[in-house]
Amino acid sequence: MLRKIITYNVNGIRSAVTKGFVEWLGGSGADVVCLQETKAQPDQIPVEAFAAAGYQTYMFSAEKKGYSGVALLTKQTPDRVLSGMGMPDYDREGRFIRADFGDVSVVSVYHPSGTSGDERQRFKMQWLVDFESYVLRLREERPKLVLCGDYNICHEAIDIHDPVRNATSSGFLPEERDWMSGFLAQGFTDSFRYLYPEAKDQYTWWSFRAGARAKNKGWRIDYLMLSDNLRPQLDSAFILPQVVHSDHCPTGILLNM
Repeated sequence: MLRKIITYNVNGIRSAVTKGFVEWLGGSGADVVCLQETKAQPDQIPVEAFAAAGYQTYMFSAEKKGYSGVALLTKQTPDRVLSGMGMPDYDREGRFIRADFGDVSVVSVYHPSGTSGDERQRFKMQWLVDFESYVLRLREERPKLVLCGDYNICHEAIDIHDPVRNATSSGFLPEERDWMSGFLAQGFTDSFRYLYPEAKDQYTWWSFRAGARAKNKGWRIDYLMLSDNLRPQLDSAFILPQVVHSDHCPTGILLNM
């Protein structure tokens, strides 16, 4: 049974483990934890430690060492696990993994960042088009989807600490925000914002610079997107800023399934 699902960009799983990630995992109560930016090859991911905490590990690493990568940690054995989207340009970067549990599919996805320059921003925008097309096709086969991950986009002004100064920053560009609006309009729900439409100062990522986290100068870029048909099963959504193994924090949902 899927009850509690958490998504967490760990910014390097090996680093997170040295900061108490395994202990946190064991006490998290999550049925599934979706990880992004593992930055590790399969033999570098501590699957035995995760197993001792009660979790099976399914991972999809980037070809490039120390870069990107996603994983699913789950208490329940999935019916099926699928790595990648069948698109080599993206799959070599280890950005998508899916697990099927009965009629519900849980995805861990790591959307590209465009902060390093124009070339990667173009890559990001093409990814968004291709990701949406892929997910819409997937929904025909698997109608109940939970799309967890780091989307590297703040959707609305309420999701970022300084929308005016960041108006031209990758991650809050008009075209990125428009994409997210269009994606949601295709039949998907931002679980946190759906339940808490006016909640302010709720962020999932903070820069390491200038004491941003202590000052709560953050961005909400990590999401659990649900296909709209799962809205009736959504009990609650939460963000855990007190959990510190990364420059991101975990965010999650409770489902009544």
